[in-house]
Amino acid sequence: MNKFFYCLFFLIMMGFNSVAQVVEIEDSVASNPNIIHKDSRIDALGRKMAEYNEGLALKVKMVSGYRLMLLNTTDRALALKLRSTLLKQYPEHKLYMSFLAPYIKLKMGNFIDKAEAEKFRNELQKQNIVTGNIYLVNEKIELKPVDKNGLPIED
Repeated sequence: MNKFFYCLFFLIMMGFNSVAQVVEIEDSVASNPNIIHKDSRIDALGRKMAEYNEGLALKVKMVSGYRLMLLNTTDRALALKLRSTLLKQYPEHKLYMSFLAPYIKLKMGNFIDKAEAEKFRNELQKQNIVTGNIYLVNEKIELKPVDKNGLPIED
């Protein structure tokens, strides 16, 4: 029981000795409590993020689309000849040549729309540049960024 009284006495004495903190507020802060102190590093970070986002917008993106499989052969000379012919006649379309032993594959184009790819396939078949079948292949293609007018941005 003595411990209880001692603890109670101690807590009461602590209550009498406690004093609330008194803070004096400057007149300028008291008259305008909405002062914001901004760190200049926040502005620098915002500028860097804006530059980064603009850079991302100018990069080539990979999206689902279509390419034309023109050739799948073991004849390297035939593949190189067809490649050079297509580069001369269609410089605006990108060619993709890959080698997976023993076959050389030649693909062409970055078409987002299937109808556009089929139209170009029909054009190639009419010109008899490619002697075999031309297949439409669903792949990840390169999508180049465009400006406000819808024109591709050149690097």
